[in-house]
Amino acid sequence: MGSLQQEEKSDEQPKWLWVNGPIIVGAGPSGLAVSACLKENGVPSLILEISDCIASLWQHKTYDRLKLHLPKQFCQLPLFGFPENFPKYPTKHQFISYLESYAKHFNIIPKFKQAVKVAEFDDVSGFWRVQTQDFMYLSKWLIVATGENAEPVIPEIQGIDKFKGAVMHTSVYKCGTEFNNQKVLVIGCGNSGMEVSLDLCRHNAIPHMVVRNSVHILPREMLGISTFSIAMALLKWMPLRMVDKFVLLVANLILGSTDKLGLRRPKTGPLELKNTTGKTPVLDVGALSQIKTGKIQIMPGVKEITKIGAKFLDGKEREFDSIILATGYKSNVPSWFKGSDFFTEQGMPKTPFPNSWKGDNGLYTVGFTRRGLLGTANDAKNIARDITEQWREFKDFCKNFCTTRNLSDSQGICF
Repeated sequence: MGSLQQEEKSDEQPKWLWVNGPIIVGAGPSGLAVSACLKENGVPSLILEISDCIASLWQHKTYDRLKLHLPKQFCQLPLFGFPENFPKYPTKHQFISYLESYAKHFNIIPKFKQAVKVAEFDDVSGFWRVQTQDFMYLSKWLIVATGENAEPVIPEIQGIDKFKGAVMHTSVYKCGTEFNNQKVLVIGCGNSGMEVSLDLCRHNAIPHMVVRNSVHILPREMLGISTFSIAMALLKWMPLRMVDKFVLLVANLILGSTDKLGLRRPKTGPLELKNTTGKTPVLDVGALSQIKTGKIQIMPGVKEITKIGAKFLDGKEREFDSIILATGYKSNVPSWFKGSDFFTEQGMPKTPFPNSWKGDNGLYTVGFTRRGLLGTANDAKNIARDITEQWREFKDFCKNFCTTRNLSDSQGICF
């Protein structure tokens, strides 16, 4: 990365840095992947990260028992695979160590503790201006890599501020040790809600899981083979809806009818639903058996939280010691990305997959495909290919620019 720092004209004017290559916002798997692909092509980049480490979501906001839901071959980043001795489904800590090895292998060194306040395209100069608390960064390219899951979704629930017990989001939850013998209301029935409820069971808590909407639950494996692997293989030969029907047929044979347990399936198949809405099916890792035995109790939607518990839409009322919000995450792009209508109000690209990775004026996104780390890898490769040729042409322009103004490497320019 090359940059030129300009002296401040006053205490209130931020210093600015010229970035010889793309600015990447976010040092999670998406930011690391695109930086590595660019570096492989000889293109430098600068990653700006709000936290003090790479993959801060994985390091600071995940529960201890978390493992990758898909086999490792579907979760590795481009150009550098998982170690062979890693299990089929790496743990959270193994995945973090893989990402750290990935960054070290490609010599990726983000600028940490850089909170992007505003990023916008300057029509006059033709460059992106990215403002943090320390600097104004300028570049011809901006890559948004903060992803779909940048910050927790905290729903507004009537009366929750009156509850006397503990209330936390799953981003804060680590393990069920502190909930021993407690009645815990888990609001949300996705993969996080299911796994947290299972973890609570294993620590002698009594979880009650709120299931407000329909949900697809699939076995993680079918006859020893990953359900996802089977689905991906079948999609090469069969239409998506036919694959959905097959997967649901086998799932019902293995798991039985989930409707009888209060877990209604959506009318749309799991793969089609994931592609159109981003709603991920639950891959069961043991929670369903606890639901069948009654150790995890299924509750309807919450009408109101009381001082000591909750009232539900079916008219019943229960007491609880703690509440855990398994309500997912959302994009944070709308809070800092300005001056462009590329993103929706929810912070997702308006252009649908597979073309959501590229916008206008040197804008790119990675990790917004709703297709997990496989989608991230594809985005990263596409972006690197697209930027590389532009960068080589722009590099020649910059050399001429610096030569005419007597700027040199000693002043911070590196090509």
